[in-house]
Amino acid sequence: MQVLTTQKEIVRQIEACIRQNKTIGLVPTMGALHQGHAALVRRAVAENDVCVVSVFVNPTQFNNPEDLLKYPRTLDKDVALLSELGVHFVFAPTAEEVYSAEEIKTAFSFDFNGLDQVMEGKMRPGHFNGVVQIVSKLFELVHPTRAYFGEKDFQQLAIIHHMVERSSLKDSFGYLQIMDCPIVREESGLALSSRNQRLSEEEKKTAVNISQTLFSSLEWAKTASVAQVQQRVIDTINAIDGLEVEYYEIVDKTTLQPTSTFDNAIGCITVYCGPVRLIDNIQY
Repeated sequence: MQVLTTQKEIVRQIEACIRQNKTIGLVPTMGALHQGHAALVRRAVAENDVCVVSVFVNPTQFNNPEDLLKYPRTLDKDVALLSELGVHFVFAPTAEEVYSAEEIKTAFSFDFNGLDQVMEGKMRPGHFNGVVQIVSKLFELVHPTRAYFGEKDFQQLAIIHHMVERSSLKDSFGYLQIMDCPIVREESGLALSSRNQRLSEEEKKTAVNISQTLFSSLEWAKTASVAQVQQRVIDTINAIDGLEVEYYEIVDKTTLQPTSTFDNAIGCITVYCGPVRLIDNIQY
């Protein structure tokens, strides 16, 4: 396995792979890797001739400078895990290597067709602009045959699909398949997240109530309306000391707009456990 830190290095390696007609799997990450990432990587290794994993804490998708500062950075540990998993190349650049000074200062513009106006996009203005900015750069550098994303970040996944399907990008990324990968959970049910590293053991036990409530909502949905289930989830979690719901929205999986039916619906939630912001979802 090689750890590459410059665009020139990754381009040179990818060009060699393309000349040999090798399929390339890409797993974009911000590091602080856990078994959820490992599941994506295992699949990318199994389904492609070459696997590339990016490890880059992308500054342009953080609207809160304090959140960027506190985001876990564990590159040595990440590299050791990726080596065990059979990854061929790790791309771990600095922000200065990825972005020009002008790019850092200027907001990236993209037509999201309204997908960015709800949930995470509403709470974190500019977040998805930064996501699309870095993912499009990675696609251009790596030319992956397949790129792997977790369903825990469901809104992000929908936006990545939209980005690739847009007519103006079809020529550039028409070769690319976006691979949706299921949420990986701890035995307790807590969705795996890099941010879980910031939780104390007691907070982890408290945070389990998020997924347990979502699982319970599948039963509630059999006899209650969307609005009733939505409110019951919010009230149940807010009643637990140490948890505070930022939003819980039951939306259409395709449009991400609020829905009054459970057909094709997904419930997306963000909860603060102490100071740590956690996300999860449940498909009805």
